[in-house]
Amino acid sequence: MNFIKIVNEATPIFNARAHSCTDFSSRTPKRVTDFSTTIAPSTNHKTGLTSGNKFLDPRGKNLLSVQNLLHQLVDGLTEELSNAVELAPVPTEWMSIPKSQLIPDQPVSDTELLETCRQLVRGSMNPAHPRYMGHMDPLPSISSVMGSLVTAAVNNNVLSREMSPIFSELEQQLMRELALLFGLPETAGGMLQSGGTLCNLQALTVARNSQLGLKDVHKNGLIQLTSQPVIFASELCHSSIQKSAMILGLGTEAVLPVKVDDQCRICPKALQNSITQARQSGQLPFAVVATAGTTVTGNIDPLSAIAKICQNEKLWFHVDASYGGAAIFSETHKPCLQGIDRADSITFNPQKWCYVTKACALVLFREEKILDRHFRIAHPYMSLNEEDHEINLGEWGIQGTRAPEIAKWWLTLLQFGKSGLEKLIDHSYDMANRFNRLIDERDFIECASVSEMNIVCFRDTRGSQDETARGERNQRLQRGLMKDRQTFVSLPRFRNSRWLKAVLLNPFTTENDLQEIFDYIDHFEV
Repeated sequence: MNFIKIVNEATPIFNARAHSCTDFSSRTPKRVTDFSTTIAPSTNHKTGLTSGNKFLDPRGKNLLSVQNLLHQLVDGLTEELSNAVELAPVPTEWMSIPKSQLIPDQPVSDTELLETCRQLVRGSMNPAHPRYMGHMDPLPSISSVMGSLVTAAVNNNVLSREMSPIFSELEQQLMRELALLFGLPETAGGMLQSGGTLCNLQALTVARNSQLGLKDVHKNGLIQLTSQPVIFASELCHSSIQKSAMILGLGTEAVLPVKVDDQCRICPKALQNSITQARQSGQLPFAVVATAGTTVTGNIDPLSAIAKICQNEKLWFHVDASYGGAAIFSETHKPCLQGIDRADSITFNPQKWCYVTKACALVLFREEKILDRHFRIAHPYMSLNEEDHEINLGEWGIQGTRAPEIAKWWLTLLQFGKSGLEKLIDHSYDMANRFNRLIDERDFIECASVSEMNIVCFRDTRGSQDETARGERNQRLQRGLMKDRQTFVSLPRFRNSRWLKAVLLNPFTTENDLQEIFDYIDHFEV
């Protein structure tokens, strides 16, 4: 079945097969101030397997009651989150949960459920706050929230086609289109995973299985090896690379750190020297990991130069573009990813700079069929139409059971389009540039590197020149910003000290927000 034939410009998405459906857009929302107000009492909510609102009756017997419950939840959520600026970016206190309520003997009422939901919101990190700048966590697009609701309600499983008919097909087709967007060939494809760590693990597993030159390493393991396989990555790479090496049975020491320059980017000459030295010492190089958007400073390794080295050395070239991959949507800024089109695999997380609810991460492969040769383990308990070249995505990926996260990513693409995402990306860059200009006006603030994305790593250098003392001062500054300016910047350890990191993601952050932050920094007591 060709999914594109189902959905086209002339056909409403929910009416694709001429089924009748409820017109959700005709509802007039009721604004409330408390999740638990005006809930219609459920019938015998403390008795019966299916009584009350425990499930939606497939024959519609409790439709109105369930709708009422969910409307109250949505009304309460939107009321709370529309006032997110009044809540702290990171809460300092939250409800105490009695031990007796962790696994209660008896069910609670719908009213208590709704109040619990409100308390969960109140105790959560608040990325919707315009001054939440600490990490790569955006406020979610409404379309991705809608996608999360839809996929939770239908509860499909991307383990197999028969358990997720439309979602499996959508995921495979959208991955192929995204691969083309990154400049990969028509043979490329991939899948979603629950986070960048799993995506990097998947990529390096396929790299190991295909590159070591051993017969059926994915079946027979590493017992045939006489040399230590090694991976090369920036000394600033994400910890998931070491974690992957550990899981793959290579050990974390198999990740050889490559020195970076003063802008936190891999030095190609240092990479070449490391590869040469590894071969001379009897080690077995098989992959290089480049980073497009380092976690602390947001810098990008020289992808083209690394790609050339990998080609000459016959090594797998993986790009961890978990964060920076979003720049591909900006005509102005996508040149920073030059060379990514030469990658053998790419990790990209729409859950970060594309404003999709968690989890939503994907891994692309230059040759989609390499998954058949060097990873796939068949599921004999699942049916499959081999004649139509169908696959069960669970056979290609690390995860078995997996939610159809593709829906919220696709709905975000539908709501924004490439042009809308481009505006968001460009705006983030602009805000980071304004942040940097405010830093440049102050000789007592230094940056760890020149910003290449919307991440700024900086610190206050007033007072003692001792690195420990500087770190403690910046820690106090971070706490002060949180307490007095409702501003959350994170405090990563970098170059043997503590620095401050701001990620300019929120489209509601204003120049006035930035000015107030720096006014506070100016008057912060040394």
